[in-house]
Amino acid sequence: MEKQAYIVGVYDDEEPLIEAARKFKDEGIKIQEVYTPYPIHEIFEIQNVKSRLSIAAYIYGWIGGLSILAFMQYAAVLSWPLNYGGKPENSFPSFILVTLVFTILFVTIMSLTTFIGRAQIFPGKTIDIIDPRSTDDKFIFVFPKEGTDRQKVESLLKSTGAVEVYDR
Repeated sequence: MEKQAYIVGVYDDEEPLIEAARKFKDEGIKIQEVYTPYPIHEIFEIQNVKSRLSIAAYIYGWIGGLSILAFMQYAAVLSWPLNYGGKPENSFPSFILVTLVFTILFVTIMSLTTFIGRAQIFPGKTIDIIDPRSTDDKFIFVFPKEGTDRQKVESLLKSTGAVEVYDR
């Protein structure tokens, strides 16, 4: 698999990175990716990136909760009803705790599966690390080389405080 070519800008601090992201947005230059040692929520807002994982988790919750309720109704009431102590066969309140626990388990497993599939981080996959310093103390902007005005990107990076600009 052929590696993509990038223009990479390296920053030492978070504030110039946020200011640079605003300038790139104002100039209409698309940032492909931002790598930081910790999450910076302003970058998500500037790039207008929204996760739909919470919507998926909500849907998984309904699916898991209704599925376990239907299963317990079938198993305890329809398929194998037990009459013990004169109690009613359909004792719905006893299903609540199991439903809650199973729903949480189902949402967790399905959200993790969705995240792994969407981020394409499968076991054994070789990872293309843009700049290993981004996990330590540097803040990294990545721009695609194709379709990007290199001079404009480089001048904006330098003017906003990038300590290093290089091709990869």
